[in-house]
Amino acid sequence: MQILFLGTSSMVPTKERNQSGVLIIYGSEGILIDCGEGTQRQLKVAGIKLTKITKILISHWHGDHVLGIPGLIQSMSASGYEKTLNIYGPVGTKKFMEKMFGVFLFDRRIDICVYEVKKGNFFEDRTLVLEAEHLNHNIETLGYNIVEKGKRKINLRFVKKLGIPEGPLLGKLQEGKSIIWEGKKVGVDKATNVVKGKRITIISDTVPCKGADKLAKNSDLLVCEATYASNLENKGEEHSHMTAKQAAELANRSNVKKLVLTHFSARYKNTRELEEDARNCFGNVLCAKDFMKINL
Repeated sequence: MQILFLGTSSMVPTKERNQSGVLIIYGSEGILIDCGEGTQRQLKVAGIKLTKITKILISHWHGDHVLGIPGLIQSMSASGYEKTLNIYGPVGTKKFMEKMFGVFLFDRRIDICVYEVKKGNFFEDRTLVLEAEHLNHNIETLGYNIVEKGKRKINLRFVKKLGIPEGPLLGKLQEGKSIIWEGKKVGVDKATNVVKGKRITIISDTVPCKGADKLAKNSDLLVCEATYASNLENKGEEHSHMTAKQAAELANRSNVKKLVLTHFSARYKNTRELEEDARNCFGNVLCAKDFMKINL
């Protein structure tokens, strides 16, 4: 998995920070979480083809998280996008998408499927599971998990001892199927080991809540909003946003391996104060920058 930060500011962009957007690339999937104004240009600067995007997960319908969608879809159409773009968001997303297409004039429209998500698992295939939970913002808002399924690895010492050659038999074992070798059954549990997949949590605009805790539990990477430093906690409560300290407390109680802060108020010229605020509660933390990449 590769995580690319396309926008790390909150409502107001700055010279250095675009509005919200995170792209997760895994195999043939390009999962864009939120699409603030200017996201398509950020993708071009990062060298990512628009045709790479397969899914858009919308956390909520505040403008700084969705204003880039019309332009992105228009450019994807002009780029010869031939797949079906799947868009997921909270209840009301279908209505908002219909209104968007009623306002903007599109030369061509790509194939789009829109899904309204409540909570729990909302997508699953051979390799990935996508999960959602409700957050506590001032409008309907979702947080997301991108979960890689566990993979079976061949126990090379065991199969070499039995003399099983490379080829279709090992492939069946990797698929979780027992085989017959030299007249004897070779059990998948002895011949393979399951390696646990990675788990990424994306927490957008919210105050601390049960949904955030449920999503973040045991995550390999927690990407969490940290709009303010803790000395502005009252302002955070007023606007339904987390502080850096609250994000770190979430990471700490959730047994998270790594915390990345994002969605910073434009009042901060740099993020030192926010990172120090979080580091008092959780050690493995850093502040995201536009175009920063993390590989898991």
